[in-house]
Amino acid sequence: MTSNQINNTQVNLAKFAWMSIVVSVVVFGMKMAAWWATGSVGLLSDALESTVNIVAAVVALFALRTAMKPADELHHFGRGKAEYFSASIEGFMILLAALIIVYTAIERIITPRELEQIGWGLTISTVAALINGGTALILLRAGKLHRSPVLVADSKHLMTDVWTSVGVIVGVGLVVVTGWNRLDGIVALAVGLNIIVTGVNLLRSSTAGLMDKALSDEDHLKIVKVLTKYESDEVKFHELQTREAGRQRFVSMHVLVPGAWTIQKGHDLSENLEADIIAELPDTIITTHVEPLEDERSWADQTEGQYRWR
Repeated sequence: MTSNQINNTQVNLAKFAWMSIVVSVVVFGMKMAAWWATGSVGLLSDALESTVNIVAAVVALFALRTAMKPADELHHFGRGKAEYFSASIEGFMILLAALIIVYTAIERIITPRELEQIGWGLTISTVAALINGGTALILLRAGKLHRSPVLVADSKHLMTDVWTSVGVIVGVGLVVVTGWNRLDGIVALAVGLNIIVTGVNLLRSSTAGLMDKALSDEDHLKIVKVLTKYESDEVKFHELQTREAGRQRFVSMHVLVPGAWTIQKGHDLSENLEADIIAELPDTIITTHVEPLEDERSWADQTEGQYRWR
């Protein structure tokens, strides 16, 4: 990827992060207005989660800018893992918001109160949920397209907020129908517990990225498809290892060829092989190690840390 391509991608992803920040601020203001109008602890819990959205979106912006910086003397493989740190921070913040919601909900269950101006509150909250939902879908599409963990995490965070709003709206509506005010707190408690699950899942996925998790089975199958095309009696492969750091993929392997081959012939094979893999998996850094097929040492260096594709 050239410097211009990196800069253009960085600008494009930063636009999505800025969009998330602006939307989060607007939605937070709307939800606070809904809480102020009704006094509903369910709507307050919904608004509290939106404060986390704002901070998380700011963290995501800084993480994207850091991750898109090119490799340098101190960071030979770039800074792609910065996105996983951002996703981890979002996970912790989701858990923090959930705990606050659970505490507030329990307090309201113990001491219920009458709700006011429910119509206005539900209308405002519904519009806020629709805005959040549209933004989450845009971020998810961009995150998958650019293989950005931080945008995907941000989209999931906003979508969690949407389901929170839906639950709260239904709960407040049921309070109106049944007249049972404690239901407001019970709904908020259920929402808080659901958000805890989302936070834990997000932390789990971001931690896997920091631990150099291998590429997906789908990506491995694409690599194997290319290797199978080149494999023959004269060409063999082993020690296939993969990992990813944000949107960057890393693939390494040993290429075994006849010892009588010239360096140029072995080099040409590696170049063609790498080009075909990159065509299948863009943004991939590939390292190939050419070894003589007849040398026993070429077969003795296999380890357990490789992808078994036979």
